[in-house]
Amino acid sequence: MQKVPMLEKTFRKLSEELDQLKNEERAKIAKIIDEARELGDLKENAEYHAAKERQGLMEARIAELTDLIARAQVIDPSKLAHERVSFGSTVILTDQESGEELCYTIVGTQESDPNRGLISIESPMARALLGKEEGDEVEINLPGGRKSFDIEEVKYEPIEC
Repeated sequence: MQKVPMLEKTFRKLSEELDQLKNEERAKIAKIIDEARELGDLKENAEYHAAKERQGLMEARIAELTDLIARAQVIDPSKLAHERVSFGSTVILTDQESGEELCYTIVGTQESDPNRGLISIESPMARALLGKEEGDEVEINLPGGRKSFDIEEVKYEPIEC
């Protein structure tokens, strides 16, 4: 079973969502299905079919959350050294071609938000950076082609998700 690294805050959020789905939403949808069933002919009962579809989507989400939580590896990045790039590291890079400076923080897939510089530990960029340190050069195959970067700084900064 492959572990899924995540922050404590994300683990709590997913656990709360799972609890709410199991203990509140299941009962609500079951009631809606029962009420729709009482309306008669199920073949042409839009309310019944909509509720059954909603139930299926909810059960799929419950299964997904149960799996994620079972495989969760909660990591507190503030307790890691960050001399080398690891989970929770903030990395400042310089594109060797353009000179552009980039800043990324490596997080779990659930916390990933590339528009905010939060990249998944599963992404090609993060995989190439893991284990590297300040002063290293890294070549990364990106969708736009192969790029070379200089690692200017590796540090820890609190992650806001």
